[in-house]
Amino acid sequence: MFTLPALIAAAPAAAQDYQSTQTLDTIVAQFTGSDIGQPGGARAAVDGRLRLAACAAPQLSWRTDRQEAVVVRCMAPTWRIFVPVNAMPQAAAEPAVATAAAAAPAAPPPPAEPVIRRGDPITIEVGAPGFSISRDGIAMGDAKPGERLLVRVEERKPPIQAVALESGRATLPGWSR
Repeated sequence: MFTLPALIAAAPAAAQDYQSTQTLDTIVAQFTGSDIGQPGGARAAVDGRLRLAACAAPQLSWRTDRQEAVVVRCMAPTWRIFVPVNAMPQAAAEPAVATAAAAAPAAPPPPAEPVIRRGDPITIEVGAPGFSISRDGIAMGDAKPGERLLVRVEERKPPIQAVALESGRATLPGWSR
């Protein structure tokens, strides 16, 4: 039979820290720029029954270029989950109007050049009315404006994701300038 001191001593071992699924929902919404259930947002909330070990710095990325799911990953302890995303609605096709003198199709714009290159020192900036935070880091890849890249901010920690703004400047996914 357990005594009260034995139960109290066992309680801390039984109470393990788990990753908050509400926090995961929030960072997925920031990453996608859309709320749960909205076009471009998570299809549903992360299952609250999951018992993932607490993660100090979850990393997010798109599973594919089609942006059908977000990969949420923790490097230490190691785990990852996939969060399905609602498709963005296609722009409604406008009816074609026949004209006697059809205009020549416009040439596509030239591809943008990377504004951040691998090895460049960059500043990651986030902010809102009343506050701003910045952090220096080193780009781990090339990125054009609006593209994501990994940035090393601390030698002994995993890199973080950022979105290129302009030469030497980036922000975190989900934050605007």
